[in-house]
Amino acid sequence: MAATRVLLLLSGRPESVSFAQSVCGLLGGSGLGPWPTHCGLKRGQLVLSDKPFPGASARLPLQRPPFCPFAALDQQPRAPGVELPPNGRGVDLGVAVILQSSDQTVLLTRRTSTLKVSPNLWVPPGGHVEPDEELLDGGLRELWEESGLQLPQGQFSWVPLGLWESAYPPKLSWGLPKYHHIVLYLLVISQESQQQLQARIQPNAGEVSAFMWLGPDIAAAVAATEDGTETLKHLPQDLPSSVPAVELAENGGARLLALPTSTLLRTTPATADCRERVSSGTKFALTLWLQHLGR
Repeated sequence: MAATRVLLLLSGRPESVSFAQSVCGLLGGSGLGPWPTHCGLKRGQLVLSDKPFPGASARLPLQRPPFCPFAALDQQPRAPGVELPPNGRGVDLGVAVILQSSDQTVLLTRRTSTLKVSPNLWVPPGGHVEPDEELLDGGLRELWEESGLQLPQGQFSWVPLGLWESAYPPKLSWGLPKYHHIVLYLLVISQESQQQLQARIQPNAGEVSAFMWLGPDIAAAVAATEDGTETLKHLPQDLPSSVPAVELAENGGARLLALPTSTLLRTTPATADCRERVSSGTKFALTLWLQHLGR
């Protein structure tokens, strides 16, 4: 069995989480969350508890979407013959970097349409943490692998933003989940401007098909289109009809793209659909980024 990547302290006892269990449910119970969670950010591992514990290094909001399949599976018996991955498989650990330029924009990338997990989704750079990797190092490695950006030492600061319980497929109506992650979002604040960072971007065409920079106004509108709700929160009336992005061409070049703002405001559909949209976890991370900016 692989090393446990996400460990919970329940009544003071360390316990690994099996694939089919809802981490939010174990720590927070019912309700919509987010749940304030005490975290130990260890090498290659995340320790979570609803109470302070020795070695805890942060207290972060933990959230899941209202349609989280693991929450639904907690509530209903499974039909005979319907199998999830074996119990020996736990919950995986991911890290994603909200990269903020000195002029307060953040980088999002669009996953290629050929990826088997979450194709066409707009997300921050991120991925799995290696077993012996510090979580910041994992985030910076993923940033470099996906965008080609290496941040010079001493020219950035960082802070953990929050935790997201992620499933794919994202809804039971799409099918039983095959992947289960806790994603740690890290805010990495560069001393370089968007223009300086953009000049060095070399996206990995195997994973990234486009990228864009979002300012606070558009980010707030995207974050307000909550998945699981039918009505939008108060969207500004003066939103632009499109957002500038850069799309990678098949010949290895790139072209400017006017991405319709409506694409970024889509929510997760009821049935399997690979249309372009912003992931639910990214909306949560953008909300946390805006709160951090406000402070």
